[in-house]
Amino acid sequence: MPKRMIAFLLALLLMFALAGCGGNGKSAPPSPSPTFAQESIDYSESQGMELDPETKLDKYNTEPVPEGKPLPVEPENATVTETEYHCTLSISCASILDNMDKCKKNKRELVPEDGWILEPTEVVFFEGESVFQVLKRECKRRSIHMEFENTPIYNSAYIEGINNLYEFDVGELSGWMYSVNGWYPNYGCSRYALKDGDVVEWRYTCDLGFDVGGGYAVGGTTESD
Repeated sequence: MPKRMIAFLLALLLMFALAGCGGNGKSAPPSPSPTFAQESIDYSESQGMELDPETKLDKYNTEPVPEGKPLPVEPENATVTETEYHCTLSISCASILDNMDKCKKNKRELVPEDGWILEPTEVVFFEGESVFQVLKRECKRRSIHMEFENTPIYNSAYIEGINNLYEFDVGELSGWMYSVNGWYPNYGCSRYALKDGDVVEWRYTCDLGFDVGGGYAVGGTTESD
């Protein structure tokens, strides 16, 4: 499987637009899918999401959002105010602990014994900010390495590495994913507008999301069914 296609699937299958999406705009958009729930299509369109009549994707290749979940907000349309809110942020690479044999040897020492790069921590954000903006600021504040790539085709940043642990460091299906309140969004982290009290979890996956409860990030959830 081509490396860019894996990245495309990884940061949220489509979702790719995960954590943003995959690679310099060179990944092919996902094929039309007949499996989108009509309820999701109806809900997304009723909330103002513009879907292509044939592909049922928006202009950034985003699938319909499951009913009740927030729609993406384009970064250029977001209004950030001075109103302070709080969310919980965590960063974990615990999945690597069960896959050390696949981990590149020069990266093994970067994996904390308990898997936590940042344990669940309450942080301040400002009304209108995205998951990406908060991750970027908090990593900088705590001197945690973080590298990203802007992917215009998905209108989002794609998180390539955190704590010097990058996509593909633990096999071709590995990389970073995010969830909010137990749900893995099917669009990039720059397009997820936070709400007060949200719980944001960044997890390193070694199996395209299946090992962290976000398989392909299509309706993936960290919560048990």
